[in-house]
Order: sequence, then C-alpha cells, then structure tokens
Amino acid sequence: MKKNTGFLATAIGSLPHTDPQKAVELIFKQFPDIPVLPQLANVNPNEDMTAQLNEKIPGVLYDETDKRWYIDQESETFFEEIEEFYLDYESIVNDGDQAPLEKYAISREHCSALPLFLEKLAAEKPGYVKGQITGPFTFGTSLVDREKRCAFYDETLKEITVKALTLKALWLVKKFREASPESQPVIFMDEPTISQYGTSAFITVKKDDIISSFSEIATILKSAGALVGIHCCGKSDWSLITESNIDILNFDAFYFAQSLGLYAGEIGNFLNNGGKIAWGIVPTMDTDALNTATVESLVQKYEEAVSYLTNKNIDKDLILESSIITPSCGAGSLTKDQAEKAMQLTAGLTETLNNKPGARIS
Repeated sequence: MKKNTGFLATAIGSLPHTDPQKAVELIFKQFPDIPVLPQLANVNPNEDMTAQLNEKIPGVLYDETDKRWYIDQESETFFEEIEEFYLDYESIVNDGDQAPLEKYAISREHCSALPLFLEKLAAEKPGYVKGQITGPFTFGTSLVDREKRCAFYDETLKEITVKALTLKALWLVKKFREASPESQPVIFMDEPTISQYGTSAFITVKKDDIISSFSEIATILKSAGALVGIHCCGKSDWSLITESNIDILNFDAFYFAQSLGLYAGEIGNFLNNGGKIAWGIVPTMDTDALNTATVESLVQKYEEAVSYLTNKNIDKDLILESSIITPSCGAGSLTKDQAEKAMQLTAGLTETLNNKPGARIS
C-alpha cells in the first residue's frame, strides 16, 4: 500500500441500514481513508452476498417457488450464453477491451448504494476505495445446479463462476477508477466457507483447487492495478491465503488470533513479501461482546493478537507496519445502532493505535 503515517481502517461491507444515503455517509465518516461500498440486504434481498453477483452469469436463474438462485445447465440458452461469455472474457481480460465489461455490471437492484457511493467517492477522492465480491469457494459451494450439486464440484461450472466473479470485480475497479482515478481500488473476496475447509462437509475438496481459484482472480485484479484481500470470519488453514498471490489477509482476530500462530512460518513470509494483515478486532458476530467493548478493551485485544506472532519470533515492527484494522465480519445482522457502534469502535481503535507511542506502519 502507499506510504502513510499510521494505521488504516475499513469495514467488511454489509450494513443493516435501509437508507443507502445514510449508509454511505456513515462509511465515509468513519473510514475516510478506505471507504467501503455498502451491501444493504435489508433494502433488497438481492444485495445478500450470495445473490449480489448472480446477474449475467451463464445459466444462473432464480426459482420463484423455492426462492433461491441456481444454475441450470439444461436450459435451452445455456450453451449460447457460455459461448458469448467466454468471448467477452477473452476480449476483456486478454485483449483489454473494456466495452463488454458493462454486460457484467452490478445493477442498482443488486447494489442500491452504488450510485451514491460513486458520487461521494468522486467528491472525496480518498487514497483507497474498497469493494468486495463473494469468494469463489464460498460462491461455488453456495450456488447449486438443479440436482442441488455445488458448482465448485463441477469443473465447467467452477471455471464459469471464477471467471464471472473476476469480471464483476473488474467492473467495480473500472467504476471506482472512473469516479476517482487517484484512489487505489481494494477488492476483498469474502470467503466465510474456507473456515470449513478440511471438515467432513468438504472432505473431497483439494487445497490446490481453492488456491488456484483465488490466485486466478487475484492475478487479474492486480494486473488491473487493484490490491486484493481475502476475508474469512473465522479461522482457517491460512496457507490457503498466503499461497494465493493475495495482498491482504483479513480474519476475525477477536476470537481467532491465536490461529495465526499455527502458521507463523507462512505468515512471516507473507509479511516479508509485502502482505498485510487486516485484524478484525471489533466483534460483530457476538452482540454481547460488542455491547461491552470499548476502545481501551480492543487495544488490549489487538496487542494480545499481535503477541501470538511476536511469540513466534515475527518482528513486531513488521507486524505493525503491515496492520489494517477492521470489524471481525460484516454488520448486516446487527441492529442499526449496533452496527454504527461497531464502525465507531473500529475508527476509534485505529485513532488510538495511531496515537500510541511507538506505533509504526508503512
């Protein structure tokens, strides 16, 4: 990331607000350095992370009876859609033709805050701007075919979903750049399901398949000038991220900071190679913890989290220089007041850490 004078803060994306204008104002107030595009599923269920990106993916349909999205390989238009999709992908990614990218836009019906966010982005011109897509493993294991088989288990469907998510992310990068050329785009892949990797639910999933899907998206986004992160609101095999050409590892550090110490070698190499850790210190998955949290208690939590790495001989200055502060997960399931408290605590914690003697960050 660009040189700056202190810790930076951002959020994960989802908020419970029903007024997009107020959501955007909250984001820019609390996160002026890295504002994040809000996801507002209470405005429209299509803004839920598993639905927001479904438009214009070949074969993806909405079942009004079951109230779910699915992918239909047997539809009359499926193969025509695939052919057009691959031609577009080739033109956009390999030939640099941006014109077909508009086909894969995220519509206002799937992102109500986007027009207001872009308008505010153009006015404020922050150093960074963050958007998010559903990660390919979470997306590919949530989207099923007619027989309720996960798309990630089918090579053709997995390839389609990875490429479709790439195009959605590239479209966000394009819109951010049009609004504010000075702001560096940051795209997170939201990947809650990788916390289940290695369990009986996904026993047949190969590690290399997950890493290659992350890497494919990350490599293309980075070539477009974006920074790329992965968010997991839990603990996981963190080498899935450190081996995936990712810039930022974001996780629930309120409850799972100790898990990083189990991968100290991988984390140390990741940081030495310029990687960043986005510490999800502010609890959003536990309302009791959020209600009692204070900036002072969260400073202690952050210092405890860092100690799990320094105790494994990772240089503290390197950790501090590579730290970003976030909530532990999205805030969409909270009340509006709780969500706003979480955002305020994240901003307040960041300010306090910046004023703490000895704090350093690149």
